[in-house]
Amino acid sequence: MIRTLLTGILLSTLCTNLLAKPLVIAHRGASGYLPEHTLPAVILAHGMNPDYIEQDLVLSKDGVLVVLHDIHLDTVTDVAERFAQRKRADGRFYAIDFTLEELKSLRVHERRNEQNQQVFALRYQGHKTNADFFRIATFEEQLILIQELNRSRGVNIGIYPEIKSPAFHRAAGQDISKIFMAQLEKHGLNKADAKVYVQCFDFAETRRLRQELGLKAPLIQLLAENSWQESGSDYDYLKSPPGLQEIAKVADGIGPWIPQLVNFDNKAPTTLFTQAKALGLQIHPYTLRADQLPQGMDWQSTMALLFDWLKVDGIFTDFPDKVVAYNATQ
Repeated sequence: MIRTLLTGILLSTLCTNLLAKPLVIAHRGASGYLPEHTLPAVILAHGMNPDYIEQDLVLSKDGVLVVLHDIHLDTVTDVAERFAQRKRADGRFYAIDFTLEELKSLRVHERRNEQNQQVFALRYQGHKTNADFFRIATFEEQLILIQELNRSRGVNIGIYPEIKSPAFHRAAGQDISKIFMAQLEKHGLNKADAKVYVQCFDFAETRRLRQELGLKAPLIQLLAENSWQESGSDYDYLKSPPGLQEIAKVADGIGPWIPQLVNFDNKAPTTLFTQAKALGLQIHPYTLRADQLPQGMDWQSTMALLFDWLKVDGIFTDFPDKVVAYNATQ
């Protein structure tokens, strides 16, 4: 009897520890190693065994969901070389101005800044050698690829799509959320128990997804700073107790920027963190990068702060292999 009881306690403790391990979300694939959101980056990320692989979604001119971090093309592709005359008055190139066929003709490279310098200087530099290898993928291509890799490898790695700039798309005459929901339904993924998290920065769209469009999959409200002009949402309000209560009515959790959770001067959690925890909201912060750590901190101390002290529920990371390896040691 005692042996049975002790065995039960040990098993319960083991299961609790396993469940407590934070989710590893491969941010734009294995973007610390290969150009973000490309199929090679997805394949590499899948082999690293994260829990989820993220897809940022925008629309082409002909209404196809493609995987790009934002509505612009110029920072991650050679669009300025191939379609110089297609830039808008602001000097930017927009995905929604190009058909899928045109988008597929572009070559993807590591993210560059306004000075045409690679943002993360030490990341992948072989674009000129195998430029044809990295192309824009559709959401469905990534979805099918992940499903097939899951089947062949006998694993169940999920997807973590983000609806990008829904108000921008509606102003251009396209409803990105409806098109997204059709894809979820087509692949049988609009279920509460699907290995899917859906995320969005626009709180009005978060509510619409849940209340009007019938999203049943888990839903995360992303949080930004108002100065970023990420959407029309008031993030100062959303980070307040009343705002978090509004989020909790429709979403399962929040996706905050890491500095919104902790004061790195005294390593104290913010009120946003404690209030979100009190409401039972999952917390999936972004973005953990081995080559862009908080000042004065190394990889181990950053991981210990996020995982062992704050105990976040998940983490977006460009280096999923490193986080999986850390989880394995805990």
